[in-house]
Amino acid sequence: MRRLLTVLAAGVPLAAAVYLPTASAETKDSTATLFTCAAPSVKAPAGTKVESVTAVNKEGGTINGTGVLGGSVSGVPAYCEVTVTLTHPGDGDHAKVRTWLPANGWNGRFQGLGGAAYLAGDNGVGLGTAVKNGYAAVSTDAGVGDALDTSWALNGEGRVDTALLKNFASRSQHEAAVVGKEVVDAVYGKRPAYSYFTGCSTGGRQGYMEAQRHPDDYDGILADAPAVNWDEFEIATLWPQVVMSNEKTYPSQCEFKAFTDAAVKACDSLDGVKDGLVNDASRCDFDPRRLVGTKVVCDGKELTITSADATVVRKIWDGPRTTSGKKLWYGVPVGADIWALAGHSEPDADGNVTGAPFPVPAAWAKLWVAKDPSLDLSKITYAGFTQLFQQSQAEYDKVIGTDDPDLSDFRKSGGKLLTWHGEADQYIPTQGTVQYRQKVERELGGTKKVDDFYRLFLAPGTNHCGLNGAAGSADGLAALTAWVEHGKAPKTLPATLIDADGQNVTRDLCSYPQVSRYKGSGDPAVASSFRCVSPSRH
Repeated sequence: MRRLLTVLAAGVPLAAAVYLPTASAETKDSTATLFTCAAPSVKAPAGTKVESVTAVNKEGGTINGTGVLGGSVSGVPAYCEVTVTLTHPGDGDHAKVRTWLPANGWNGRFQGLGGAAYLAGDNGVGLGTAVKNGYAAVSTDAGVGDALDTSWALNGEGRVDTALLKNFASRSQHEAAVVGKEVVDAVYGKRPAYSYFTGCSTGGRQGYMEAQRHPDDYDGILADAPAVNWDEFEIATLWPQVVMSNEKTYPSQCEFKAFTDAAVKACDSLDGVKDGLVNDASRCDFDPRRLVGTKVVCDGKELTITSADATVVRKIWDGPRTTSGKKLWYGVPVGADIWALAGHSEPDADGNVTGAPFPVPAAWAKLWVAKDPSLDLSKITYAGFTQLFQQSQAEYDKVIGTDDPDLSDFRKSGGKLLTWHGEADQYIPTQGTVQYRQKVERELGGTKKVDDFYRLFLAPGTNHCGLNGAAGSADGLAALTAWVEHGKAPKTLPATLIDADGQNVTRDLCSYPQVSRYKGSGDPAVASSFRCVSPSRH
């Protein structure tokens, strides 16, 4: 259980490291390739120097994922692992770029893999899964550490290590794409026919960064639950802790669940049927004050919901605001697990409670924004929160914000961008992704023009990276390859979701801005009982 909690703290459910997208599109080139696993000569990407190149034959079998994410993949065929170590002269960094090449049955495609939390690349499970599916695959560690390792944030003088932050934020994924394709060409004697990038969370953000800054790197990008707007949402996800400490009210996990369950119940039928899923969480306007005075049983004890509890939940759902009431960012989506960001200790003998902030935003606030590892987050006032939020924006938007809406070069290059995001994402507010898509529409001429190359699908009742197997599944990579290689733009994305009772239901996720609506008859657990419609105004 502790390992699972650690993995959740990394911002990606355990299953996301186990179940990865598999492209069920047909193999392009399964012919035997003249194959020698030897260290190729690699030309250094612009601004870098190659420190070393190694090549090792690997037998395959079961690959166990490294670090806190763990996971495993079995049945991996033999492959060649080429490792290229890069440095940026003067920066003292050492980034390892690993390319895995199947010894037989390469499908002619190339896949770049993103990271999770502060892990810049893959822990082995994604690479193994890609090779198993016939891809040559690449991943980079960007010269930083594991998912929760932030030891690289500050240098010896207590200043932000800007070189490593730049690696993590943008340049390492591009360099991995350049090096990986060069390695493929050297080993197989030809370049990939098609190149894809896949990632969720931090990996999703990296996919968007590639589309924005290096539009020619990939033909197709699958970037899910993307951590775009990093400078805003990382601070915003500390808001639940700030609210509880300032209101001096710490609802229990059970009480938070009571509010969430009541909201889901109240908003369930917005899509025309009670099916245990809130179809459009942004339209759910359930008022938590309706629960004041209600009794809930938690761990055998009967508790009464207070107005103070309701105030805390209302502020958490609403999201961070300045002291004058100006909205700064989006809150925890209605239907998401509030406890993920609002965790805390049990009261001690004197009734004191200690907040347990989610480690990813906690590290961002302390190390990169405040540059003070000893910063006491429990002492942040509402005014102090606004200051921290605005400082993060001012210093890091251009570095790691990843919210540039000008995707015109990516569109010109013929690239395709596909994203799904869970409506009950407890770590990255779904509305941040929706807002980004709206900005792209304003920049590039409206919904239809953007749909030509970029589609967003929202998954009801689904948590962070949840369609990677923890709370359902969807084969986004198969949809993306069909779009890139055959021009079949996905009108819907078939998915398996988990309803409020923990049962599997099938849904065809609608392409934003459309939403799913019950047809009026048919089994609510089956996708064919729903259709996609334009959202009603309210």
